[in-house]
Amino acid sequence: MTAETAPKTKPTTWLTLAGLLLLSTVPLIFGALRLQALATGTPLTPNDARFFASPLPVIIHIVSAAGYALAGAFQFVTGYRRRWFGWHRAAGRVLTVGGLLVALSGLWMTLFYLPSPNSGGLVYAVRLVFGSGMVVSLWLGFDAILRRRAVLDHRAWMLRAYALAMGAGTQVLTGIVESLLVGQQTELSRALALGAGWIINLAVAEWAIRRLPAQRARTTAANALALKAER
Repeated sequence: MTAETAPKTKPTTWLTLAGLLLLSTVPLIFGALRLQALATGTPLTPNDARFFASPLPVIIHIVSAAGYALAGAFQFVTGYRRRWFGWHRAAGRVLTVGGLLVALSGLWMTLFYLPSPNSGGLVYAVRLVFGSGMVVSLWLGFDAILRRRAVLDHRAWMLRAYALAMGAGTQVLTGIVESLLVGQQTELSRALALGAGWIINLAVAEWAIRRLPAQRARTTAANALALKAER
């Protein structure tokens, strides 16, 4: 495929990429600050003191989340993926491992760290459900492409996994809404704010997934017309 015939990436796709990178900004900033706090021995917040006895899961979670969020966003840029398919495939394997590290380290912290304020059974349940959902999504996405060569299924499950990973970004926004509505945080309000962040992301992912067959049909028709015109 030459540069002249290579598929071009729509401006809206780049806007989507920019939006995903922007959504990652706040959690990544806080993650970097938390790593600095661990390195200097000074907790970022009083709640962070619980991480110092066993910092490795936090470090794994932050570093793997940063790579997964930033590099993973490019996996969904259609033109980029088609032009550098070899990179897409190699990066996908690495990102699958990175995504599993994100999810599993998050689950480990939920189960074994001392509870933070307003964290009880409901908050734990929400985190365990969505963290496990990310693990399952990654596995099903990898299995779809490796064993069944089902591209649409692969893309759908990887979209769901990425949406769950990006929950931290959306939870910044739902947390702001929570503080405006309830003022004093409770366990219920925190669980609802956390769950809402993941649910919003999954809803957007499902909307995008429903568009995949139509997008493929339009792309196939456009490619057929282009080939016919060349002849």
